[in-house]
Amino acid sequence: MTKVAFITGASSGLGAGLARHLALRGGYAVALAARRVQRLESLVQEIRGGGGTAVAYQCDVRDRAQVRTAVEAAGAELGPVDLMVANAGISGMTLAHDLDAQQVHDIMSTNFFGAVYAAEAVLPSMLARGSGHLVAVGSLTGYGGLPKTAAYSASKGALHNFFESLRVDLRDTGVDVTVITPGYVRTEMTEKNAHPMPLLVELDDAVALMVDAIAQRRKLLAFPRPLFGAVWFAQILPSRVYDWLASRIRREKRG
Repeated sequence: MTKVAFITGASSGLGAGLARHLALRGGYAVALAARRVQRLESLVQEIRGGGGTAVAYQCDVRDRAQVRTAVEAAGAELGPVDLMVANAGISGMTLAHDLDAQQVHDIMSTNFFGAVYAAEAVLPSMLARGSGHLVAVGSLTGYGGLPKTAAYSASKGALHNFFESLRVDLRDTGVDVTVITPGYVRTEMTEKNAHPMPLLVELDDAVALMVDAIAQRRKLLAFPRPLFGAVWFAQILPSRVYDWLASRIRREKRG
């Protein structure tokens, strides 16, 4: 029986790359969800042209009802979801001297609550079947507060902790949880960045790492390893040292 993958934020970047790989090489039927439905339809045609199975659903992950409706539609059309990839995300600078709570809310709603809604929509069926896989796509920024990324870092940190807790709670249920925390990957989102992006990973290389982690049902994938090591080390530094290093990054991002 063909396995079914549901991918949020599938219209571009990592989501689209994963959809292509899972459908054309991984043997999955893929359900693709995003706001940009024209892009989704184009990707669906590409996958079908390559011999894969794909369907598209226009869905704003900030809307709990829309997520549930899309998952139910995918279940009716393709079958129960075996793999949920909560990938949808947005970024944006958070300026301390011009703090905009609405922007923070929008980022949290997409990056964190969108993933929670995705998990909520598939977990009952997965638990009833005793089988399933939740994958949350976070970021290395979730391991600590970096300059001008308060909302984005918070959203990814919340995502990481939430799904790590789910992983523990779901032990021995047949439902696995994988948290993926990439560094900088060459996508439309990062193309807008004016600041340095150390150890930038090409999209195809990132997708290959992610697909391998999904296949192995790994608990955590953090890449690139040198950047993950640097982020991890920064968290054990004394606060005054960390603040000094972070202030240097802040100056690089200024403007």
